[in-house]
Amino acid sequence: MRLPHRGVLFPTLLVAASVLAAYPARGATPVLEAMKQELQRSVDTLSKQPTPLYFLSYEVTGNRRFSVRASFGNVTGSSEGESAVVDVDLRVGSPELDNTHSIRGDSLANYPRFAYQSAPLEDPEALRSILWRRTDQQYKAAVERLAKVKANVQIKVEEEDQAGDFSAEPAQKWLEEPLPLEYDRTPWEEKLGRYTAPFSSSGHIYRANATLSANVETRWYVNSEGSEIRTSQSYYRLMIMAYTKAEDGMELPRYESFFSFTAEGLPDDSQVLATVEEMIADLEALRKAPAVDPYTGPAILSGRASGVFFHEILGHRIEGHRQKREDEGQTFKKMVNQKVLPETFSVIFDPTVRRRGDMDLVGAYRYDNEGVKSRRVPVIQKGVLKTFLLSRTPIEGFSRSNGHGRKQAGLPAVARQSNLFVEVTRSHSREELKAMLIDSLKREDKPFGLYFKDVQGGFTFTGRTIPNMFNVLPVMVYRIYADGREELVRGVDLIGTPLTAFSKIAAADDHFESFNGICGAESGGVPVSAVSPAVLVSQIEVQKKEKSPERLPILPPPWESP
Repeated sequence: MRLPHRGVLFPTLLVAASVLAAYPARGATPVLEAMKQELQRSVDTLSKQPTPLYFLSYEVTGNRRFSVRASFGNVTGSSEGESAVVDVDLRVGSPELDNTHSIRGDSLANYPRFAYQSAPLEDPEALRSILWRRTDQQYKAAVERLAKVKANVQIKVEEEDQAGDFSAEPAQKWLEEPLPLEYDRTPWEEKLGRYTAPFSSSGHIYRANATLSANVETRWYVNSEGSEIRTSQSYYRLMIMAYTKAEDGMELPRYESFFSFTAEGLPDDSQVLATVEEMIADLEALRKAPAVDPYTGPAILSGRASGVFFHEILGHRIEGHRQKREDEGQTFKKMVNQKVLPETFSVIFDPTVRRRGDMDLVGAYRYDNEGVKSRRVPVIQKGVLKTFLLSRTPIEGFSRSNGHGRKQAGLPAVARQSNLFVEVTRSHSREELKAMLIDSLKREDKPFGLYFKDVQGGFTFTGRTIPNMFNVLPVMVYRIYADGREELVRGVDLIGTPLTAFSKIAAADDHFESFNGICGAESGGVPVSAVSPAVLVSQIEVQKKEKSPERLPILPPPWESP
């Protein structure tokens, strides 16, 4: 029990005032200068209050964006704009116990609230005015909440995790020049028209869209430890999606997306059009494919499917705050230094890697949203769990951040995933992995196994009050029979519980694939990537996918009408 330490009213102030003042003007911007001046003024005043501030950070996230959309050969819309959002992280109390501490028994008090506050980047004095007002609001709310936290700690049973609420980190200085947003509307409108026109050749495809989105995110960050950071990252993403329906009403989607840090890194027209033709063929085949009933048996997950599998099963369950919150399932909390995977498997999270093979990795960043430098984090080494993904919120046994405090602008940061890498020391060829699956079928007298070629994403539940399970959403799935035949099927979701699923992972192949996406959780949507080989799982479970009673449109598409 550490209540005496948590109840300290006048903690050591985590402020490096001289560091802030000593930064040279070289590379400084009006935005950073305004943030630094207002932060210093707030610290000078609020650290002397009866309930003193002990940490303060400001983050301004600016976004310039452009998008264009097309459907069945026609441009359906485009947009462009820019915005900036202010975030304030203010702490009162002490690093051992502060206003961010969980209030047990009141889930609403702990649920993060989206606080959108726009920032006028072109007017430093107006920016300071907004920072002043937000800081005042945050301070008053923090003092009120700290009183509730202290009362909650006193009247509730002793907490399972006795770690503090905040970790001090070294001051950082990094100034990047803001990147330009590069786009040319007319060529992209023409391209998307060409990309979506082939879908009109199929009367069974009732929806087909392509979207090009380009944005540049520039972040300015300062804190009372002396950090001063400006980073800028551009993102270019081409998404193509099309839908058909089977005769029984089941909706059948097909997705493809291409991501790059530069416009030049996106695929050329011939590659995109070849992908579109493949999508059309797949959708026609899916309409005729048999539906699969609920089933358990061996399966192979492609590299893309495996990446999502690990993201959902492992990734969310080794995020640090989930080990601390008592409403979380804490699946792996007590398993540090225990074997959780075959010894040939390791799992690393590394946001410092920007590219793997011919694909940029969207989960890359230089600094997290708490001003901590990104770094490589080996979570599982040779099958043994070693650590968790950590923000500035300590957990029992792990007192420092490892650069994974992430968030969407307007929400508080928590530990989140970045670039996930599954590595193996003993791999097999694709043919060997299939032979191993067929051997399992024969031993277990199973009629078939499954091959998950592609997925659209997934979701998971990690709490205690609902089943602690996951659901991976496949798009292209094949039956594999004992004689080696492969048959396209439809209508299955890959489900399960984490410890059981992990215990069934048997082997991996030697071909790595990447998956880029946006992951949603308490701190909003953040970009993530997963790189993994295909894996053989000795037993998986699938359930039927939901379906609609609606048929395909009765009217033919307008381009087929006389």
